[in-house]
Amino acid sequence: MSKHQDSIAIIGGGCAGLTAAYQLAQQGVRVTVYEAAAQLGGRARTVHWQGLALDNGQHILSGAYTHTLRLLAALHVDTDSALLRQPLQLSIADLSLRCPSWLPAPFNLLYGVLTARGLSWASRFAMLRLMRHLQQQGFKLETDQPLLGWLQAQHQPAQLINKLWEPLCLAIMNTPISVASAQVFVHVLRDCFSTSPHASDLLLPRVDLTTLLADPLAHAIEAAGGKVHRARKVLRLQRDHAGHYVIGTALGEQQHAQVIIAVAPFHVPELLASLPALSAWSGLCAQFDYQPIYTVYLQYPDSTVLAEPMQGLLDGDGQWVFDRGQLYGQAGLLAVVISASGPHQRLSQPDLALAVHQQLQELQPDLAEPLWSKVIAEKRATYSCVPGLQRPEPLPAQHGVFLAGDYCEPDYPATIEAAVRSGMRTAHQLMAERAHRQHNGEPP
Repeated sequence: MSKHQDSIAIIGGGCAGLTAAYQLAQQGVRVTVYEAAAQLGGRARTVHWQGLALDNGQHILSGAYTHTLRLLAALHVDTDSALLRQPLQLSIADLSLRCPSWLPAPFNLLYGVLTARGLSWASRFAMLRLMRHLQQQGFKLETDQPLLGWLQAQHQPAQLINKLWEPLCLAIMNTPISVASAQVFVHVLRDCFSTSPHASDLLLPRVDLTTLLADPLAHAIEAAGGKVHRARKVLRLQRDHAGHYVIGTALGEQQHAQVIIAVAPFHVPELLASLPALSAWSGLCAQFDYQPIYTVYLQYPDSTVLAEPMQGLLDGDGQWVFDRGQLYGQAGLLAVVISASGPHQRLSQPDLALAVHQQLQELQPDLAEPLWSKVIAEKRATYSCVPGLQRPEPLPAQHGVFLAGDYCEPDYPATIEAAVRSGMRTAHQLMAERAHRQHNGEPP
């Protein structure tokens, strides 16, 4: 058995785990990351197909992702070239809403709503009344409830729900509007529209997610003396008689002083099976339900270009289409995202690709037949962000085990920002515990 009794083990090489490892490594803590897959990034990773680097799901960021942007800056990622930043522009069928960044919040939203196309004046005023009401209430609801029912109770017209609120709900929360948490959705509105005018900006990646985030984090961890193991699944997590944690993999065992578990919640119970003192976490993690994300890639002739890099879709399976030629230089490649559960799951992948192609022809009638298609289905892409969902709370410090992941952040849905926030918070908690132990003359 290798002994690294003063080091920290991070189980999981997704955004949360890598962020926590990076934060700790920057403070001189010895860290070792164990990732079961051959590739880092978790659900924000790269897939190679037909000689192209594709994302397992087409992600977008926003100007409200303050922790993620701060992390990218610390990693010296050139966000000017890695991200296409533009003021909020939503084009969904005949709806067009644009919020300029030259106006302070919330006047940029006011301007965008009043100048929007494709909405009745009744819908525009209803949206403005809702945002004003939320501001007066401090973006805090009396009780959490399903988003659709709450919007209807706030007298939001069906046109506005169908054209705007439901597409935004699916994009932000990956949960059907009929069951999605209204409070979490309101938190996102707060961060996007009540702070900086740039908080509502759209940030569209121009490089694959591994290049954007996972690789820079891994390189920085290793440069600070940490270790990042790929294809190293943790088979056992135990605590020995001396209070150290033993990580067992196919290549042997290692001892660590503390552990951060940064895996998807459905993997948590099996990791904690031999640690009955942590059974409360197992029970909480077992309660989560999950939602899929399908990304349909369609390769068209190189001359194929959409009017905008990102456009919304209605009346079909696809919800958003991204022009990868404009964003990534992958000419003629379109990526269509289908969030949450739905009838599309009953289709074969060829039939789904055909249905999406036909939907795109409604948007662009001169669209040629695709040269090839690729469907990437993440069956458990995110947890279902429903009202009243109980999140895991930190355990007493003496346990020496911490949880990190997007599902640990109660204010946010399952996003890159939530994962990064959780990783940063967990690293801070761990360092606070180590400082407390040092103050009391205890080992780390």
